[in-house]
Amino acid sequence: MRILVIGAGAVGGYFGARLLEAGRDVTFLVRPRRAAQLAEHGIVVKSPRGDLTLPRPATLLAAELDRPYELIVLSCKAFDLAGAMESFAPAVGPGTRILPLLNGLQHLEMLDARFARPQVLGGKCAISVTLDEAGTIVHLQPAHSLSFGERDGDLSASVQAIHSELADAGFDVVASVQIVQEMWEKWVLIATLAGATCLMRGPVGTIASVPGGQTLLLQLLAECCAIADAHGHGPRVPFLAQVRSMLTQQDSPLTASMLRDIQGHYRIEADHIIGDLLRRRPADRSRTAEHSLLQTVYCHLKVYEARLG
Repeated sequence: MRILVIGAGAVGGYFGARLLEAGRDVTFLVRPRRAAQLAEHGIVVKSPRGDLTLPRPATLLAAELDRPYELIVLSCKAFDLAGAMESFAPAVGPGTRILPLLNGLQHLEMLDARFARPQVLGGKCAISVTLDEAGTIVHLQPAHSLSFGERDGDLSASVQAIHSELADAGFDVVASVQIVQEMWEKWVLIATLAGATCLMRGPVGTIASVPGGQTLLLQLLAECCAIADAHGHGPRVPFLAQVRSMLTQQDSPLTASMLRDIQGHYRIEADHIIGDLLRRRPADRSRTAEHSLLQTVYCHLKVYEARLG
């Protein structure tokens, strides 16, 4: 199976490198600067699951794409999605499946509008990873899982073939028949973590240990859950129990990647993770929007973006 990974940043670079190490046919679609970096230093991963240095991985620039791929793995930031779709469009043929690993759900609407809806899988990953200034992919925690599937819940032959290709490649992979539910649950978690840690500028443990901190965390979680529930994807009981436990650990160093982006003065996905969740809030809750913690978080993030320029 010919696999095209869009970009060789933190997430795509990590999973692409693991697949490449396992002998899969992987090509990275990159910009000129990253192509030169990979040609000189290879793709480098520092990880508690084992370091990697893979010299001269196969790369292409957008102008060099001249044939379709069976699988396209997409993990760009949401604000780069429109440009990314145009760059990899020549690689999409009738049999191509697109596996997006972005947060939220708005990207599915954009991909459906640009390509054929049946070609677009649901997908999510659980990994804490970043790209340092030298271009090294730094894996911060041992977890490294990927889940994907048809959005209608069918365990299709295509999904089974992709699962077979991704399995035994050095990370955990699941072919899911509930991928949309899982994506909603991850969205609830990411929005809660990003909202609380960005608003308070600190990790979960610090927030949970101060007066009113746990109340804030759990209230924000409840708001996010209510929106998911209104769309028929309220988080399941085991998930909620795990998240509530996570949010009340007073020694937890957990933060959201969005906070790290703010601390680094980078662009953030305020509209895609928080704004789009607010957009999906039931109409009967609009009267109390100005009193919503989620609305306060969104305002805070938009002020950051305005000052970033």
